[in-house]
Amino acid sequence: MAEFYKKKKKRCRMCDGQTVDYKNVDIIKKYVSADKGKILPRRVTGACAKHQRHIATQVKYARFMALIPFVK
Repeated sequence: MAEFYKKKKKRCRMCDGQTVDYKNVDIIKKYVSADKGKILPRRVTGACAKHQRHIATQVKYARFMALIPFVK
């Protein structure tokens, strides 16, 4: 008999209080893929739409300031 369980919904970390700033490279790297350096989608990061747009701008700021590379 297969047991069914309710999948736990991902919570947006920014709604819970974590901040994402382009100067904090360790947090920014969590939202960028390791192999190509692309910004990860919402379904992977678990961010809401508002904060996913904020993450995207912060990643772009970090790339422009040369804190993270554009491509790996």
